[in-house]
Amino acid sequence: MRNVDAAGLGIGDDHPPRIMGVLNVSSESPYDPSVYDDPGEAARYVDEALIDEGADIVDVGLESANKKFDVLSAEGELDRLDTAVEAMESVSGDAVFSIETRYNEVAEAALARGFDMVNDICGFADPEMPEVCADYDVAVAKMASPPDLERPGAIADVDDIYDALELNGFTDKTILDPAFGGWSEDKTTDDDRETFRRLREFRGYGYPLLVSINRKNFLREIPGRSTEDALPASLAATSMAVERGAHVVRTHDVAETRDAALVGDAFARERVRTPEVEELDVTTPGEAARHLDRLGVDAAYADDAAVRVFELSGLTADDRERLRDVAGTYGVTATEGAAGKVLLVGTVGAFDRLADGVDEPAAVATALGAIKRGLSGR
Repeated sequence: MRNVDAAGLGIGDDHPPRIMGVLNVSSESPYDPSVYDDPGEAARYVDEALIDEGADIVDVGLESANKKFDVLSAEGELDRLDTAVEAMESVSGDAVFSIETRYNEVAEAALARGFDMVNDICGFADPEMPEVCADYDVAVAKMASPPDLERPGAIADVDDIYDALELNGFTDKTILDPAFGGWSEDKTTDDDRETFRRLREFRGYGYPLLVSINRKNFLREIPGRSTEDALPASLAATSMAVERGAHVVRTHDVAETRDAALVGDAFARERVRTPEVEELDVTTPGEAARHLDRLGVDAAYADDAAVRVFELSGLTADDRERLRDVAGTYGVTATEGAAGKVLLVGTVGAFDRLADGVDEPAAVATALGAIKRGLSGR
């Protein structure tokens, strides 16, 4: 996993989770507390509600990306850039300033006037965007999107999201965003929850991850909360996201999100990391497959990259003996404990092979069949 330098701010596995606060200079933006069209008021908001509360990055939006509104042209965004620049120049605190846009000319104008990084909500649908970011040597957040400047984030299936992140390649300082939220009519909250469950898979590209999950529908639906009451759900998910490998969390609730991110980071699994060795963050065959694909290795090995442990009970002494005798043949370790319990340890692939290779005794075959079915979703 590479680290990214964003104007001196380190982002990646070697650094603590970073908090991206939000400032909008677009009157149509849906979250009122972050919307300002007066540069002085905007600067005070950034200092007091974002930087003083712990924001490392301030993401400035020139338009709402809500699909209910017409897409603003590049010229329309440029008309609002003066307000954003004046606000940035009036801020007294220290933060990395990111411009949220989909257009290379807006990104270039913002970078030339002092912005530090880019948040591309259309994920390089503008093919000149990566060149602009590379020329200015800045970090760029790349959100998974179709190759269409008018459809940011409009991808539902998780595998399609993963593939979309490859659109027009990467820069050396790319940060990947899997695009949580209702960016299209086809994308459901179930799709977002599946993306969240599989968040580690997006580490397979080897670039840092950004998540924007603050008060999103897919979270607040779980406890049945309104947007105003959804902060606890967002904070719970923030800790989980960081534990699963997210490096940047974009939020309107900076202080609370920072605390949740630090908790998630404190309890993340420690991995072996030296200049020569990196233990990959892999818990499922799907996650392993992403890394194998990146390295050009046959994905068939993925099933042997994730270990599972099962406890079996209710088997007779003869059944337990038979299971212990045969398990090792297929790469599964079987040990017997107190009260006739059997502990099975092996990879997903080994359990598949064991279940396919054993059809008697019936009780053993039934137990192994249940394991195989349970692992089918990996």
